[in-house]
Amino acid sequence: MGAGSNLFHQGVAKETDDPEVVAATMSKPGVVLKRPAGSNRRFAEQSDLPSDLATGQDGARREKHRAKPAKRAKISKRDARKAAADFEKEQKRREAERRREEAVREKERERREKVTAKAQVALDKAEREHAKRAAAIQAEVEALEQRSRSEEDRWEKERERLEAALRRARG
Repeated sequence: MGAGSNLFHQGVAKETDDPEVVAATMSKPGVVLKRPAGSNRRFAEQSDLPSDLATGQDGARREKHRAKPAKRAKISKRDARKAAADFEKEQKRREAERRREEAVREKERERREKVTAKAQVALDKAEREHAKRAAAIQAEVEALEQRSRSEEDRWEKERERLEAALRRARG
């Protein structure tokens, strides 16, 4: 249900003639007032849960009958103008609050972007350093393998020469 929803059309809201309800809403124009469904509690910005959700012995919910509302409350033009001015003031306050919250979210987003960019730079630098070290190690491994092959070749020649000398000495 967004701002464009027609709660009266959907059956969620209804017009009231109750003087107490009218007085409560006129005291806080522009603020949505709530009360637990089916209760006669006072209206407030935050509604409590209804306390009479108990069921009867047969398991069916107890139904309460409401008394008919009293006469329709009459609102003076002065009160209506005051309520309209209060409503506009509340709307402006809410809009200013929304702008402040948006500015805070924007600053937080910018801060996150800076932190992310800094972390990305650090990661890229560390990856380059790792690649450099890994390449140096790989070069050392290849050099050691070359030395190992050279040593094997040298040993093979030496062994053949010594075995030939041994065969000549035996016989």
